[in-house]
Amino acid sequence: MIWSDLLRQAAQTLTAAGIEGAPRDARRLAAHVLGIDASRITLIAQDPVAPGLAQLYTQIIDQRARRVPVSHLTGTRQFYGRTFEVTPDVLDPRPETEILIQTALARPWQRLLDLGTGSGCILLTLLAERGPTAFGVGTDLSRAALAVAMRNAAALRLGDHVQFHAGSWLDALPASTAAFDLIVSNPPYITLDEYAVLDPGVGLYEPRLALTDEGDGLAAYRPITSKAPAHLVQGGWLIVEIGPTQGPAVADMFTRIGFETITVTPDFDGRDRVVAGQKPRSALL
Repeated sequence: MIWSDLLRQAAQTLTAAGIEGAPRDARRLAAHVLGIDASRITLIAQDPVAPGLAQLYTQIIDQRARRVPVSHLTGTRQFYGRTFEVTPDVLDPRPETEILIQTALARPWQRLLDLGTGSGCILLTLLAERGPTAFGVGTDLSRAALAVAMRNAAALRLGDHVQFHAGSWLDALPASTAAFDLIVSNPPYITLDEYAVLDPGVGLYEPRLALTDEGDGLAAYRPITSKAPAHLVQGGWLIVEIGPTQGPAVADMFTRIGFETITVTPDFDGRDRVVAGQKPRSALL
């Protein structure tokens, strides 16, 4: 058997399992098995498949057919032009989170805090984009997630520019921590009802703690907005990712803590995705 035949069979298997983009996933997983870039798959399409590789590839395709995320099968995910390690202990970085990155990079800051950092993709991307003078802190309730973030920081050579602390949101920070220019977060915003009908590729394989608050989807924003002002410099920014129906509610939380210049930014599909607000430069917050 040659690779083009095996790829066709794999795509058919994934299509029958209801996987969107089945041919794409078949190519990506073949590239992973072969240790090559996916763009080179066409170059090996007529090559014979070694029996051992055929067996390994078929096993991986079977796992994908059961909705195991591609990132969990390959161990990595591309985000904002960089490769991040991904495990079942962290959320799979998603394209819509790039809206948060773009919103944050449009603001002036050098000192950054990322709440619920997970894989560290937001924190580390922002630090890498801002340059060598930037410094960041990431917090997460999951020590397993922090271990992934630390490995990603090392892989991106950002270890000297970042610290990590285990704990709940801002409560994880040591008492002596200096104020930040920017606080960002992509907290669990899926409601309990929404979680019950979530795609199995997400609900079964990504950490529940990072997906839902087991309630109305707004629970994390309450402590974040109430405690963020005390950890921001005057004129500092708070920027959070939200679910597509949560813009008005989260923007109202920003208003109630006295923040200014509040914006709700849509994602690529036109759905509300990011809320940003600024701590007043002179108010006593």
